[in-house]
Amino acid sequence: MPTDRPATAGLTATSLAAGWRRAGVGEGTKLIVHSSLSSLGRVQGGAATVVESLLHAVGPTGTVVAPTFTPQVADPAPDRAGVPDTEVRARRDTAPTFHPDLPSSMGAVPETLRALPEAVRSTHPQASVAAVGAHAAHIVARQPLGLALGADSPFERLYEVGGHILLVGVGHSRNSFLHHAESRAAGRRLKLRRFPTTIGGERVWCETLDVGDDNGTHFPTIGREFERQAGISTVPVGDAVCRLLPARPFVDFAVRRLEELLAGSPERTDR
Repeated sequence: MPTDRPATAGLTATSLAAGWRRAGVGEGTKLIVHSSLSSLGRVQGGAATVVESLLHAVGPTGTVVAPTFTPQVADPAPDRAGVPDTEVRARRDTAPTFHPDLPSSMGAVPETLRALPEAVRSTHPQASVAAVGAHAAHIVARQPLGLALGADSPFERLYEVGGHILLVGVGHSRNSFLHHAESRAAGRRLKLRRFPTTIGGERVWCETLDVGDDNGTHFPTIGREFERQAGISTVPVGDAVCRLLPARPFVDFAVRRLEELLAGSPERTDR
């Protein structure tokens, strides 16, 4: 149970949990968090306090999820096709193979959640999520190698169980649920993922398709439009501007809007 501390010491687990509740997080919420720790201002205890506060806000029947992507599990020579020479093989040998304890580069809050003893993690070599709580095992149970955030992924299961998206000091360019929406959309943009993985005890290289990177092209616009239509209010928590969005209506809106925007886009799409 969080205990309050003097305000001069910075934000506490108690004050943060109160902030998440003002944003709409409650007992039993299934929550994926995209966050910037520094946006909150001074936090007593840092990322561990933020994670504690989130788990307290959702309670024992809720679940907290965070993206724990590992872009370091990738081909260091993606443009070198064909049989690799000695130098390329040596470079590729340095690429790590994914395992559940591999650190994520997604920030202090996701990495702190991932490292909790009770956390469980999905298995995608580049696009895993970690989860703690009542629905954690169900959410991370399966994840496809191709279209990693699409059908039969943790994002689809969050959609199905009525999950919510909490943005803490970040915008929709960091909202990975928009990649889930694009995986459902006609005309979706595509990219190639290439990473090492282990099959039958042997390290092999895998190539698969996934939705492309938005790079600020459409995602911020779609996020703003949904917030305006749905009447989503921003809530200050510490120094951070925070938003809580219901995943199902957000995704349904985003799929329709992405299809409209992509239909008129010169970008290469999946047809």
